[in-house]
Amino acid sequence: MSKRSATDTQDGQPFQKMAAGGSKRDMPAVDEMGEFEDAWEDDIESDEEVVVDGNDENDEDGMDVDEVLPAIEESDEAPQAPQVFIPGTHVLGKDEILEADDSVYIMRHSMNVNWPCLSFDVLRDNLGNERQRFPATAYIVSGTQADDASKNEVLVYKMSSLHRTQKDSNDSDSDNEDDDDAEDLDEDAILEYRSIPHVGGVNRIRAQPLSSAVPSGSQPYHVATWADTGKVHIWDVRPLVESLDSPGYVIDKSRTNTPIFTIPSHGRAEGFAMDWASSGASSLRLLTGDIHSKIYLTTSTPSGFNALSQPFLSHTSSVEDIQWSPSEPTVFASCSADQSIQIWDVRTRGRKSVAGIVTAHESDVNVISWNRLTTYLLVSGGDEGAIKTWDLRNVKKSGSAACDPAPVASFNWHKAPITSIEWHPTEDSIFAASGADNQVTMWDLAVEQDDDEAGMGETFPGEAQVPPQLLFVHQGQKDIKEVHWHSQIPGTVISTALDGFNIFKTISV
Repeated sequence: MSKRSATDTQDGQPFQKMAAGGSKRDMPAVDEMGEFEDAWEDDIESDEEVVVDGNDENDEDGMDVDEVLPAIEESDEAPQAPQVFIPGTHVLGKDEILEADDSVYIMRHSMNVNWPCLSFDVLRDNLGNERQRFPATAYIVSGTQADDASKNEVLVYKMSSLHRTQKDSNDSDSDNEDDDDAEDLDEDAILEYRSIPHVGGVNRIRAQPLSSAVPSGSQPYHVATWADTGKVHIWDVRPLVESLDSPGYVIDKSRTNTPIFTIPSHGRAEGFAMDWASSGASSLRLLTGDIHSKIYLTTSTPSGFNALSQPFLSHTSSVEDIQWSPSEPTVFASCSADQSIQIWDVRTRGRKSVAGIVTAHESDVNVISWNRLTTYLLVSGGDEGAIKTWDLRNVKKSGSAACDPAPVASFNWHKAPITSIEWHPTEDSIFAASGADNQVTMWDLAVEQDDDEAGMGETFPGEAQVPPQLLFVHQGQKDIKEVHWHSQIPGTVISTALDGFNIFKTISV
């Protein structure tokens, strides 16, 4: 069993924007021995206590303390608030680093991995829904981008000992011995994993959505990988999950190390777009899109999987992302480097889109997410850094002369391509996004500008540049690629980047 401690990130790692935002600070002076210098240190030593009356002018041996150390004057001024760092506006100076304000995190952990995992998905577990207690445990599946194709793997990670970063406010002055959450704050998380070999790097990985318990016995838990070799593989990761929870469990590598099915439809064309239909369908359905603008559907049968040979064709460039409709089992959406978002129905003859937004973004549309609660809302992220929310009731039918609809909301906070975007699983106005500018952002469309506060001035410099809908900014990772909510641990977000995983929960969501 492979097991290692995942150290929590300290200064210079995750950063947030809240009322009490992060701060910049200068590094303290350090002497040659690695110890901090004390500006008030003196070398005067005495073997006995000397009592001096500073008011006795006739005592030649008397010493006026004020002559040695001037009196400290008390100030009525409040301490200076931390300086809020606004990405894209402020620049760190020499010897300055970002310092996370843990007072706005309920939980925050950082975990390093052997090889970058540029895509992952959250695995459902049997530990219950709506979990609030700490320490928490989470399971994810990911794929590597190793320096050699033969070293790549599909990995199932178990993140455990996810301790609370901050006590609840009502714990601050309490000595309640029964409060488990008040103990072992900021402990190191534990990262365990099981792996299977994978030919080629993993461009994207998606787990079969489950609405109830994790499969057991002989029932498989399917995971699909888009390989940079142009192949899409389907795996059964249930034995890997079970081995992490059952000491002595022996994995049958002759079965787990071989894909259940490999989709040959794309030939040698590489791809990134992939999505499973919800578990409510009568059979498993997987959509995959490649860089040659083709989308293929693979379905399950009693005897296995069947890859349909006829592609869906309406895009004119690389298909970047795909999402099944949460309410209509035959409908899906896709986005492309041709700047468009297309809506499809698998029952349509000719395999053409039925509606779409021809110019959704100024450049490539990298990612989309379909709101599972308010099912006419879809959010997209572009290569230019813009985030847009669309009302699909206004989208024109294919071939129509009508103009593209205007987005219901548009944000230009990110200064680099949007790499991932996802609606909150239980709050229909909240979504999270990640960008190549090393930010994970959380947004709430239900927040509006308060007219009474609009003219009251700024609580910190640059506040006027921050959209009121922006709830939180998390920083500290390099080249963030993907972000997902954990549906069973409310408000918990997991992100992956070149330097590993972050898992955190904030007080703002």
